[in-house]
Amino acid sequence: MVSAGIAPAAGAEQRLNDLGITLPPPPTPFGAYVEAVKMGKLIFLSGMLPVVDRKPQYIGRVGGVLSSDDGRKAAEIATLSALAAIREYLGSLDKVTGVAKLGVYIATEGDFRDHPKVADGASELLLKVFGAEMLSGRVVLGVASLPLGMPVEIELVLEVAD
Repeated sequence: MVSAGIAPAAGAEQRLNDLGITLPPPPTPFGAYVEAVKMGKLIFLSGMLPVVDRKPQYIGRVGGVLSSDDGRKAAEIATLSALAAIREYLGSLDKVTGVAKLGVYIATEGDFRDHPKVADGASELLLKVFGAEMLSGRVVLGVASLPLGMPVEIELVLEVAD
């Protein structure tokens, strides 16, 4: 939930400041791709992983070596990386006018069932930064593996001002 002390009309940059959130350095690709591509009013981000300075913050599957809470934290870190990539690409998060799509991919053990709790690590951070009026639906999937053995990958499509 958004803290009661944060005005709903505040822009994303002001909300980050009010929440005391410092974004990590923007991520750099682990392969032959770019972090963001703009098509019309939409920005498509490459999959964001829970890394800081190219160092994985979590390795393993949720429901195995990692708990649901670990997965939730990994989703939040991946989302912070996404926000850093967006800021780097646009110059300011205030240019975002909406979240068009959130996808949360979770590397899990076969009997894991707590996907929504893990995905809320991403959704709740986006809610705090952009506000409820900019949120979208989401897709949450459990998968067998993700790049570099990480537990979570975030996919974001954002609408931006011209």
